[in-house]
Amino acid sequence: MNSPVLIRDTAGLLPVALSGERLADLQTYVLRNRFLPVPPSEDNFVGDGDYLAIGTEFLGHFIELGGLRDHEKVLDVGCGIGRMAVPLTQFLDQAKARYVGFDPASAGIQWCTRNISSVYPNFRFAHLDVANSLYNPEGYIRGSEVALPFATGAFDFAIMTSVVTHLPAEEIGPYFKEISRLLGKGGRLFVSAFVMLPDKNPDAKPRITFQRTGEGPAWFADAKEPMMAVAFDDGFIESALQAAGFELAVKRLGHWRGGSSSLHYQDFFVALKTNAEVT
Repeated sequence: MNSPVLIRDTAGLLPVALSGERLADLQTYVLRNRFLPVPPSEDNFVGDGDYLAIGTEFLGHFIELGGLRDHEKVLDVGCGIGRMAVPLTQFLDQAKARYVGFDPASAGIQWCTRNISSVYPNFRFAHLDVANSLYNPEGYIRGSEVALPFATGAFDFAIMTSVVTHLPAEEIGPYFKEISRLLGKGGRLFVSAFVMLPDKNPDAKPRITFQRTGEGPAWFADAKEPMMAVAFDDGFIESALQAAGFELAVKRLGHWRGGSSSLHYQDFFVALKTNAEVT
C-alpha cells in the first residue's frame, strides 16, 4: 500500500506541459500571488485545509497525471467555490483555453462569477440545480438525469474532485456517461474518490471510517447524513468508467486510509475517452 498504483504511464498518452522545476515554479508563483481571489473562510464550504494551497496542489496533479495543457477546454463538474479554478487561471491561456464550472450550490457560483469571471473572461460558472441531500436538497434535477448544455465533444479535460465522494452509487454512471459525451476523443477525466480495499494493514489509522449500508457498493462515514462522505468498493469506479466509454489510465491511492506514503489524500483516477460504445 505504500506505493501508488499506476495502471498506465500518462507520459505515453500526452506530452506533459510542465514537470519538475518548471511545474514547481508555477505552483510557487500561484501560492505567492496575493492578487488571486480567495473566499472568506466562513463562505468556504468545499472542505478543510488551505483553499489556495489545495487548489495549487491539484493543479500539479492535473498537469502531471492528467496531461492538462494550457490551450485546452476544461469542464469542472462540482466546482464549488472555485478552489480548482483559481490556480487554473494562472495556467490556462486566456486567448485559447476555456473553463466552465458547474455546481448545485448557487452561493459558490455567485462568488466565482463576481471574483473570477470578472477578471478572467474565459472562465464561466453556472448553477446546476441538481438535487443533493448535502448541498442542494431542494434541487429539481435528479442526479441520475444530469445533462449539461454543451455539444458533444466540446471539452478536452474534465474534473470531478470531491464529487463522487458525495454522490449515491446510482448517480455515478450517469455523470460519467454525460461527461464522456462532452469529451472529444482523447479527452481525460480526472476523478478523486475514496476506495475501499481489503484491510491488509491492521496498524493503519484511517482519517475517515466508513461502514457499509445494505448490499450495494457504497460505504458511508455518517449514517445520519450519508452524502457527507461516500466510499465505494474497489473496482466500482473502474467499471463505471468503462461502461461510459473510458479507458482507465491512472489509479493512484491516497493516504486517507493511513499507512501510506502517498503525497495526496484521496484516491485518484485518470480516464481516457476512447471510441468505445457507451452501454
